[in-house]
Amino acid sequence: MINRKFFFDHVRQTLFDGKLKLSQVNGLNAILDEWEKNWAKNDDRWLAYMLATAHHETDRTMQPIEEYGKGKNYAYGKHLKMTRKAYTDTPALFYGRGFVQLTWYENYQKAGKKLKVDLLHHPELALDLSNATKIMFYGMTEGWFTGKKLSQYFNPTTSDWANARRIINGKDKAQLIASHALNYYSSISYTL
Repeated sequence: MINRKFFFDHVRQTLFDGKLKLSQVNGLNAILDEWEKNWAKNDDRWLAYMLATAHHETDRTMQPIEEYGKGKNYAYGKHLKMTRKAYTDTPALFYGRGFVQLTWYENYQKAGKKLKVDLLHHPELALDLSNATKIMFYGMTEGWFTGKKLSQYFNPTTSDWANARRIINGKDKAQLIASHALNYYSSISYTL
């Protein structure tokens, strides 16, 4: 079990400039709850890296958000699949949403199937706190987004905080997110 008092005291100071909004606390608690309920047997570095990813991808809101610009300058912000072929079965656009900024028709389809939610016709459901949390956990552990997954970067012989960014988005802001992840890791290391 994660010592929540220690966790919140620590992240408040190291990652949130001394103050947390209730919405940030709620988002952090949702992630911690999911971890403790379904994933705690795994490596704690996975949780730390997921927290850091959500921290970055939500602009520190710790709430599922829509991508700034809604994919305006990207192929996934048009009615295109990853193959760049058009889709016509839904009017929805599949720009980034959630804790990890889920993008592309195929990823919404995969996430919807796993969660048993119609994300192809209702992509806004990726903004639901419970759905966004599960999408992050499954996506990052199963390699949905880039084919890379947490176990490749954090296992008994590897601890690669910077390259773990490849799970979501190449090397974009890899060092910054690695720094956040290390702060989160130190906040969850203290147990009851």
